[in-house]
Amino acid sequence: MANVRDLHIIVIGAGMGGLGTALAFAKKGFKHIDVFETAADLGFVGAGIQMPPNMTRVLDRLGCWQDIFKEATNVKGTSIRQGSTNLELSHVEMPDIEQKYGYPHCTGHRSSLAGGMYKACLKESAIKFHFSTRLVKVNSFKPKVSITVQPKDGDEYTVEGDIMLASDGIKSVTRTQMLAELGLHSEEEDTGQAAYRIMLKRSEMEHDPEMKALIDSDEVVRWVGERRHLIAYPVSNKQIYNISTAQPDVNFAKATNATYTTRGSKTAMLKVFEDFCPLVHRMLDLVPDGEVCEWKLRVHKPLPTWVHGCVALLGDACHPTLPHLSQGAAMAIEDGAVLAEVVAKIPADKIHDAEVITKTLKTYELLRKPHCTALVDLATLSGRILHLGEGKAREERDRLFRENGKHGVVPDKWASPDVQQMIYSHDCVKDANERFDAIYATL
Repeated sequence: MANVRDLHIIVIGAGMGGLGTALAFAKKGFKHIDVFETAADLGFVGAGIQMPPNMTRVLDRLGCWQDIFKEATNVKGTSIRQGSTNLELSHVEMPDIEQKYGYPHCTGHRSSLAGGMYKACLKESAIKFHFSTRLVKVNSFKPKVSITVQPKDGDEYTVEGDIMLASDGIKSVTRTQMLAELGLHSEEEDTGQAAYRIMLKRSEMEHDPEMKALIDSDEVVRWVGERRHLIAYPVSNKQIYNISTAQPDVNFAKATNATYTTRGSKTAMLKVFEDFCPLVHRMLDLVPDGEVCEWKLRVHKPLPTWVHGCVALLGDACHPTLPHLSQGAAMAIEDGAVLAEVVAKIPADKIHDAEVITKTLKTYELLRKPHCTALVDLATLSGRILHLGEGKAREERDRLFRENGKHGVVPDKWASPDVQQMIYSHDCVKDANERFDAIYATL
């Protein structure tokens, strides 16, 4: 007898979204899940990451949260400081996040998050990974999916499946080919921002009382200045202090190619934050020469569609975001959970009906797109507010900061109780189950 769980699911990309998608489908009982990843292995590198309650709720359902939580920092508050003086503009207490939303807000290392999901995937016999294998071309989007892939040291070959879910990032091959097939195109939006990502070891910081207090804390700290800021927090059982920055894009704007990362100059990095306080300088001074890396922060304008035929986009492939709300990975993992939920609803006698599959994937898009678009826009707005220069707008911002969220609003949207309520209380799986039938019926 036909069973929706017999559908062959192809996942492109083994980042946060791809791992979460594969695991979500396996947990729903799907038996044939192939994941194609360009990298030779996951590598488990990268910087720190924030894991908000809306993400940890999904990870717990997928059975991998507790192992990830062991190395995480359970955030109890945030300190927003003036970059030039280290003067605290606002201190927002967050002691009851878990009580309010059922799950804590944590910080951790990306390798811990990806590693936890990957280990959970390896326990699922339905999931097969194909590393060192890149997507060359989508040959057909319907009624069956057909793709050409190429192993690093091998010949191209064709793979056919019933549904393809593309979590292949901001430079998504799938998105480009999907929109081209539809006679559409995506417009990249230059944010004018770039970022340094820095990881400092406990052994480098513990000799300095101010720095030791930072890495020992359960807090996220943000130092803000005109057009620039740093955000920092402890990860890996407080053995590493993660620092991420946002500053005007200078190096990439001058570049002749479309690279997204570049080897940075320590001198240039120190120059960017030259008017920040001595504590920031002491931390940046710890970065070894030759180990400065800079990332270009890019987004796309909202896409006309996330779905074509039996193919759907998720994560950064369809809604890349600035990091100022700390929701990029969370949204991608939520996407995968919702996709598994809706695809599992396809009736057994319709599993080979391409129109039904398309409508189901389109329902996923309509469930997720308004929510994700709102978060992307909010992240952009928060960045503008954080980077204000001298003037009345900044004076009003700092007045609101001084209220420390007592009236439910903080200019740093990540720390604002009203925004936290909107995002952290959102249960994407519950929402999908409650609204699926009504949305599907409109298509």
